[in-house]
Amino acid sequence: MTPNDELTFGAFLLYAMLALIGLFIVVALVRAVRVVPQAQAYLVERLGRYSRTLDAGLHLLVPFIDRVRSQVDLREQVVSFPPQPVITSDNLVVSIDTVVYYQVTDPKSAVYEIANFVVGIEQITVTTLRNVVGSMDLEQTLTSRDQINGQLRGVLDEATGRWGVRVNRVELKSIDPPQSVQGAMEQQMRAERDRRAAILTAEGVKQSQILTAEGEKQAAILRAEGQAQSAILEAEGEARAILQVFDAIHRGDADPKLLAYQYLQMLPEISRTESNKVWFIPTEFTAALNSISKGFGGGGFGGGEDEGDGSGRPPGTSPLAREDLGPSALTDAAQALAEARRESEEATKDATTAGTLSGRPRDAGVEVGQDAGAPPAPPAPRQEPPAPPVQD
Repeated sequence: MTPNDELTFGAFLLYAMLALIGLFIVVALVRAVRVVPQAQAYLVERLGRYSRTLDAGLHLLVPFIDRVRSQVDLREQVVSFPPQPVITSDNLVVSIDTVVYYQVTDPKSAVYEIANFVVGIEQITVTTLRNVVGSMDLEQTLTSRDQINGQLRGVLDEATGRWGVRVNRVELKSIDPPQSVQGAMEQQMRAERDRRAAILTAEGVKQSQILTAEGEKQAAILRAEGQAQSAILEAEGEARAILQVFDAIHRGDADPKLLAYQYLQMLPEISRTESNKVWFIPTEFTAALNSISKGFGGGGFGGGEDEGDGSGRPPGTSPLAREDLGPSALTDAAQALAEARRESEEATKDATTAGTLSGRPRDAGVEVGQDAGAPPAPPAPRQEPPAPPVQD
């Protein structure tokens, strides 16, 4: 080997050693510098023994002496466990799905106190759930979710505290009873709803009938009161009309001829309606004809003279012309006579119509103590028994 060859080989070895040294330095720097993300923690071991826990930020390690044992996530975690069969106190098997919310509070304990804390949480959840649900029947299990969640959380939090894990919440995602039990529960629910619907319907019908009866009662009371008031007002009106008519007639000093003529004019009104089958002729008919005969100069049917009405008053004197009647509202005699005629016709028509509609004939005849030659007195409404009808 020549000297030049020795120099060339020596230079190659030098360069190779320098390259190895540089590579070693780069690897050492890479292993020595660690950047920890936020919400995570790195556990560092030095020569196989726990050294320290690295928080978020930049950290330097001793190359080839310190190493990262585990990376722990400090955020809250959610884990859903598969359905677990659980037997209730009434010997029914139900499937329950659980969801656990936990958070690592001590990374060292979570790594060195238990091999896998997630599996440990799952097994504790299953066993605790069977103990809690086993003391309840199906109805209590379906309606006591909050109670079951609270008991599970208390047991899990106590068991996982030494693992450096905190259980925040435990939720029952679903409780599935057997299919046969579900059918029976649906029938029971349907029957309960039908019962409630029947009760509500019966209550509604009851309230409706009560309100209807109350309404009919109030309507009957108001109708009776209205009829009573109407009858009273009609009676008062008729009484006032009769007094006003007779006051006007006697104050107007109507002669017997006019009264007899008006009386004969009212007779056809009795048989005006088509349904009238019987026509009553009053007993004053002969007296009216006698008055007409006397008015035209005849001697009358009885052949006697008008000697008054037997009351001791001179003819033409009104029995109602007393001081207690008060002053008349009619100032003119002709006007009073015309008003008396009109009101007499209306009163006769109303009396005839009322007697025809009620099926009871108007009272006819001469009152006791009334003279045949005197003017006819107003008929008293239904005070005397009706006269026997005379067929046409």
